[in-house]
Amino acid sequence: MLHCMKNEALTRTKGTALHRQIFLVLKDGIAQGTYAPGTALPKEEALVQLFGVARATVRRALADLEAEGLVQRRHGSGTYVTENLTTGANLSALSFIDELKHTAQSTDVRVVTLETIAPPPGINAFLRIPRPGRVVHAVRVRVASDTPLMITEAWVPADIGKDITTAALKRSPMYALLNAMGVRFGRVVQEISAESADPYRAKLLECDLSTALIRMSRVMHDHTGRPVMYVTAHLTPRYSRILMEVPGDAIDTLSAGHIIHDPSLVGSAGTRSKRSRA
Repeated sequence: MLHCMKNEALTRTKGTALHRQIFLVLKDGIAQGTYAPGTALPKEEALVQLFGVARATVRRALADLEAEGLVQRRHGSGTYVTENLTTGANLSALSFIDELKHTAQSTDVRVVTLETIAPPPGINAFLRIPRPGRVVHAVRVRVASDTPLMITEAWVPADIGKDITTAALKRSPMYALLNAMGVRFGRVVQEISAESADPYRAKLLECDLSTALIRMSRVMHDHTGRPVMYVTAHLTPRYSRILMEVPGDAIDTLSAGHIIHDPSLVGSAGTRSKRSRA
């Protein structure tokens, strides 16, 4: 939130102009609901002080926001977030079931890819398919009002997903099709992280290259413990967020989520113990 930030000049980052950095910070504030539709952004003078830049730089950032339809600049009054703007923050007003119904009714699906290929090594690390096994690979983009919201990419062992069709994927997600084929799902391991948009995903989501994306991946097993699907979803924070509801008795369990840090930074428990004794 901007009002909690210290007045500190932006760092010039190679490849990222100062006005673009300001644009991204303000855009994220709008997406997260820090600035609600119809409310005013801080005055130009306040933004100049906050970011430690020239007024022209701030004005260019505001102009970019206006060009995207996120704000309206009113002469003599200030800059206001566009009324009735749909952001990820609006989703929390709906219950989980209502949101599922709302999403299904108000979005469309584009099937970008459906192919049978040899599993990439990184994917096969999760699916553990013996050579020369193959996988069905599917890419879908969920769209609302011509705006791409989410890319889902799924890999399924070919012996399970060989009958999947493009027409079926336009109607239902991969897990629903597998369930209809008799696959009984068991354990699911899910990871949520962030990732910069590469050229492929930036094009599909119609966002800037290197835009920060929410990335969710799942390894889905059947009731016998066999991995039957690896799926990823990429979303932009501007339009989407991930909500989780955890029972009170599961707060301190793995099902409530587990934060994993880079092992090269934090080390193992044994390594930390040795360091503390040194």
